[in-house]
Amino acid sequence: MPGGTSRVERIEERVRNPKWKHVPFRIEMSECINCDTCLRHCPPQFGAIFNHGIDVIIVPELCSGCGKCLPPVCPVDCIYEDPDWTPAPDDWWTEPLGPEDPYK
Repeated sequence: MPGGTSRVERIEERVRNPKWKHVPFRIEMSECINCDTCLRHCPPQFGAIFNHGIDVIIVPELCSGCGKCLPPVCPVDCIYEDPDWTPAPDDWWTEPLGPEDPYK
């Protein structure tokens, strides 16, 4: 069973740490104002939130569900628990460890 204990391992294996008890979050882009405060507050050991084109995304395999991005950080409350999450699309994986990765 994959471990996914470090951020690099989670990125390489594209798996969520099985010990995390909280579900990951997702951003509702129809409500998001692209202020990037969630991105700035995501702890670097998780590093789950990215600007992806005009969208702001949360890669569920990297999101621990810690809630550091939630209000009052998010001024419009557009971040929701995603209990039925599905694996991130392949094109989202160009963001972690890519040239624009804000957590490096």
